Amino acid sequence: MNDVMTIAEIYNQFESEWVLLEDPELGESTEVLSGKVLWHSKDRSEVYRKAMELRPKHSAFLYTGKLPKDTAVIL
Repeated sequence: MNDVMTIAEIYNQFESEWVLLEDPELGESTEVLSGKVLWHSKDRSEVYRKAMELRPKHSAFLYTGKLPKDTAVIL
């Protein structure tokens, strides 16, 4: 899984999953445009544990599903 994928490819391939990206390409407003998928899972904690194990120098986390209306996002 070391090929760079676009954000559209990531959303299509990993539906409703948490995704750990290495070397994400960011747009002008810091939105993720593409990156190398290092790990993915429906379990957010599993993806965070994998990030701690791999320790990528530059990374991003994505959730490819719909967040519930009352969900708070902390950056």
